[in-house]
Amino acid sequence: MHADLIGLGALMLTAGVAARIGRRLSVPAVPLFMAVGILLGPATPGPALIEHPEDLATLASLGLILLLFHLGLEFPVEEVLGGGRRLFIAAGIYIGLNIGAGLSMGWSLGWGTEEALVVAGAMGISSSAIATKLLIETRRLTNAETPVILGVIVIEDLFLAIYLAAIQPILSPVTSAGRLVIDLTMGVVFLIALFALARFGARAVGALVGSDDDELLVLSTVGLVVLVSGVSAEVGVSDAIGALMIGLVVSATRFGERVERLATPLRDVLAAVFFVAFGMTIEVEALSDVALPAMLAVVITVAVNSVSGVAVARLFGFNQLSAANIGLTVLGRGEFSLILATLALTAGLDRRLGPFVALYVLILAVISPLFASRSQYLAAIIPSRLLGSGWQYVRHETTTTSCAHLDLIQATVSDLDVCPQCVELGDSWVELRTCLTCGQVGCCDDSPNTHATAHFEETGHPLIESNTAGWRYCYIDQTLVREPLSRD
Repeated sequence: MHADLIGLGALMLTAGVAARIGRRLSVPAVPLFMAVGILLGPATPGPALIEHPEDLATLASLGLILLLFHLGLEFPVEEVLGGGRRLFIAAGIYIGLNIGAGLSMGWSLGWGTEEALVVAGAMGISSSAIATKLLIETRRLTNAETPVILGVIVIEDLFLAIYLAAIQPILSPVTSAGRLVIDLTMGVVFLIALFALARFGARAVGALVGSDDDELLVLSTVGLVVLVSGVSAEVGVSDAIGALMIGLVVSATRFGERVERLATPLRDVLAAVFFVAFGMTIEVEALSDVALPAMLAVVITVAVNSVSGVAVARLFGFNQLSAANIGLTVLGRGEFSLILATLALTAGLDRRLGPFVALYVLILAVISPLFASRSQYLAAIIPSRLLGSGWQYVRHETTTTSCAHLDLIQATVSDLDVCPQCVELGDSWVELRTCLTCGQVGCCDDSPNTHATAHFEETGHPLIESNTAGWRYCYIDQTLVREPLSRD
C-alpha cells in the first residue's frame, strides 16, 4: 500500500512539473501527461512508478467522468441554438470533412469497421481546450472569425455526445442483431430520459444536491454524477455520456456556477490521472508499427482542416488570414480522441488503436500551436478566387469586430469611379477607397499617389471602405473591420 502511494504521488508530482514547464513553452498539458505515463510506466525501460496500470482504473474513470461532467456544466446551449444557420453549416462542413477523412483512413488501415469508426471520431473531433488556449495565447479573441471558431468547437462537443452514444452499442459485444436493437433502444430511452431531466428536472436535482455548505454541495453532486454515469454504463450508453448529460442538468440549477468553480480542482487532478494512466497502457513497442499511419493521419488532418477553413471562411465572407486561422486553430486533438481510444480498448478492439491515437494526438498537440501562430504562411498560398473576389490586397490583414471608431461613420461608399486627385494630376490608379467619415474618394496604397492614406494622415478620419470589394479598414487600429455576426 505504501509503495502504491509513493508511486502515485511521484507520478502526479512529475506530471505537474512537466505541465508547468510545458505551460512556459506553450505546449498543452495533455500530451505531457501522456508522455509521463509512457516514460514512468511498466512498458518502458527504467523506473516504473506504478507496476500495474489497472490499479489506477477507478481513479482514471473518475477523471473521465468529471471531464465530461464539466463539459456539460460549461455547455452554452443557448449560444449554439442562437448562433444562426450559417454556424451550423460551418460546423457541419468541418465535422463532415474530418469525420469522412478519418473514416477513409480507418478503412484503409484494414483494422475493421469498428476500428474505422473509432479512428473517424479520433480524427474528426478537435480539442476545445487546446483551441481555446490558442485563441488566448495568439490574442485573437476579438478577431471576426473567433465567434465562428468557438461556435464550431461547441457544436463539435454536441456532436461528440451523439457520436459516443451512437457507437457505444457498436463497440459493445453483442450476440445477435436482436440484442443490438435492444441495446440501442435502451440507450435512446435513457438519453431521452436525461434530456427530459435536463429540461424539466433541474429544480428537483437542485433540491437533491443543493446546500449552502461547499463541502456538502460537492460531495452530493459528485455522488450524483458517479451514480448516473454508472447507470449509463449499465444500459449501454457510456458513462461519459451520462456524465455530460447530468452536467447539463446541474448547470440549469441555481448551484451550477458554484459547482463548476468548486469541482474544477478535483476535475483537473483526476483528469491528469486519466491521461497519465492512458499513457501507461500504451504498448511502446507498438508505436513503431503505427508511426507511419499516425504521421499520414496528421498530414491528412492538416490538409482537411485547411480546406475546411477555406470553406467556412467563404461561407462567412472572410479573407485568407481568417481562413487560415479557422483551419489551424482547431487543428489540435486531445482528450476526446483519447476517450474514444479508451472505449475501443475496453471493448477489446485492435490493440494498435491505443498507440495510433496516442501518437497522433502527441504530434498534433506539438505542431498545432506552431501552425496556428504562423497562419500567415498558409494565408499566403490561398488563392483569392477560392474566397470570392476582393481580398487580393488585404489577404494578410487581421479582421476584428471590436473597432472603437464605428461611431464615426457618417458617409456611405461613393459611386464615383475615378480618383479626383489623380485625374487632376493626370495619373492612373489601381483601386478606389471611400472615407466613411466625409465621403472623399481616393486611390489605394497600390496606386502611385496613395491618396486615401494621405487623406487619413491629413484629417485623421480612421475608416475607409473599398469601392469594389466592400471591406472596411481602420487606419488607427490597422485592421479590417466587420460588424459582429448576425443570427440568421
